[in-house]
Amino acid sequence: MNALKDYVKEYIEYCKYRKRLDNKTLKAYQIDLNQYLLFCTNLTDCMSKDIVDQFITTLHKQYKPKTIKRKIASLKAFFHYMEYKEFLNENPFSKLDIHFREAKLLPKTIPFHSIQVFLSTLYAQKELAKSNYQLRCSIRDIAVVELLFATGMRVSELCSLKPADIDLKSNNILIYGKGAKERILQIGNAEVISALILYQETFQKDMEVCGYFFVNRLQHKLSDQSVRFMINRYAELAGIDQHITPHMFRHSFATLLLEQDVDIRYIQRMLGHSSISTTEIYTHVSNVKQKDILFHKHPRNLIVINEG
Repeated sequence: MNALKDYVKEYIEYCKYRKRLDNKTLKAYQIDLNQYLLFCTNLTDCMSKDIVDQFITTLHKQYKPKTIKRKIASLKAFFHYMEYKEFLNENPFSKLDIHFREAKLLPKTIPFHSIQVFLSTLYAQKELAKSNYQLRCSIRDIAVVELLFATGMRVSELCSLKPADIDLKSNNILIYGKGAKERILQIGNAEVISALILYQETFQKDMEVCGYFFVNRLQHKLSDQSVRFMINRYAELAGIDQHITPHMFRHSFATLLLEQDVDIRYIQRMLGHSSISTTEIYTHVSNVKQKDILFHKHPRNLIVINEG
């Protein structure tokens, strides 16, 4: 098995230096491929279609569809690399049926009223700050939430922003998404821009020390988990019963834009989705517009029945 472990190590290095994949993706690949190594008994087995097929069946018994999909994708990409390097004669995935029905879980959104209350609470806490530390935290927290909602970016993308990625002269933000894909979004709201400018002015020295745009009290990169804790705290202060996560601001961003008749292909690009089918799930959530059309614009409302 040492030979296959060497192939996996070589592949991970290829993904890191040649494909320039982010650390989260590399970690996921390593976990998934190590799991396959443990499943195999010898090198020959690992290259066979039957063993791969058995492994996929085992995954279906243990994991949810989303996780299975990721693990299969990791293994498939690895075998594609092995084929490309001519380390195997035939790719075991070439004749495998790996398609399965995946239940579509509708994304959870935050009602527009709750977003208003949440933001109002954020700004109120800034006015109530009793120390310079509390004021700085409020300034940062406002910038974080305003940016999440203004752009629909993932919390991992937000925490990975570098100072050079945000240009507040042109109001452009460079976002590094999944699969090392880049996209540029514009900030169009004056209050969001003001919040970011105030944050930048307040935390300029901290950013220079840290190297990232959003920093914590220790002048280190702000973590995804810290953002989750922060949002939970403000939701509690706002009296919002719904459990709110950073990703729900992304879902709400997409759904509310759809309800404003924004073309789904624009939303796809703003969210950084590779496939339109990923974005289309929001059309199932956007019921407010649908209700308005069916209640007020349906032609049946124009038909008057004269009885008798």
